[in-house]
Amino acid sequence: MNTDPLAQRLELAITLVREAGARAMRHFRSPDLVTASKGLQDPVTVADREVERHLVDAIAQRFPSDAVIGEEGGAHGTVRVDTPVWVIDPIDGTDNFARGLPLWCVSVGVVVGSRAEFGLILAPALDEFYVARRGHGCTRNGAPVHVSSRGEAGRARINLGYSRRRPAAGHLQCIERLLANDFEYSRLGSGALGLAYVADGRFDGYWEAHINSWDVAAGLCIAAEAGAWVSDFFAGDALHAGNPILACTPALAAPLRRLLGPLSTPAL
Repeated sequence: MNTDPLAQRLELAITLVREAGARAMRHFRSPDLVTASKGLQDPVTVADREVERHLVDAIAQRFPSDAVIGEEGGAHGTVRVDTPVWVIDPIDGTDNFARGLPLWCVSVGVVVGSRAEFGLILAPALDEFYVARRGHGCTRNGAPVHVSSRGEAGRARINLGYSRRRPAAGHLQCIERLLANDFEYSRLGSGALGLAYVADGRFDGYWEAHINSWDVAAGLCIAAEAGAWVSDFFAGDALHAGNPILACTPALAAPLRRLLGPLSTPAL
């Protein structure tokens, strides 16, 4: 029996994320998915709630002293410095999911203090499963992955997220700055997948002026373990209030921080 507490949790997480992906797939491309809206362009589906409930209940049964923060259900348990905190997004990219697009995923990370100890991102419709543990590297479907070696702006593509919690002008300014400095950009509608795609070299960076912890807790560990430079997302009260995020190839960290850091609050 494995006596490493984090390894025990990672083993459970792998099983639960696979189960969650199967549950979500049973709803994917089904009619009448959307049951509510949390705001403009922010739907909630029956799958979001079912998957999160399954994850929260299973974690509480196995590790009742752990805390859980979920996108749909909020916080469960007491978050302390030394307590493992499961940070869950049952379906990141819900709008894509509800539209029948395959760019969505189940995202589960465990944070202790201010460090993401492990992260899992499963994109069931794409058959891609990313797993990383701090200090142990990152895999996709069991094979090691690493960030790209691209370091020149003229060859780099940056994935962008957009939060309505920040003015649209800042996002437009970000695009202008990237294009003026020879970068290309994309937008997927899933921050978790954006970070996973930095990890395996499909994108060379991910930036968002403000993002919630459940969108990035898993992806931060995955990107870092694949060799990315990652900003200090967990500074302050990021678990509950969010923060800006930048993850990129090490060679692009300095130019991207110069271009995009001033557009972030706090600055990167």
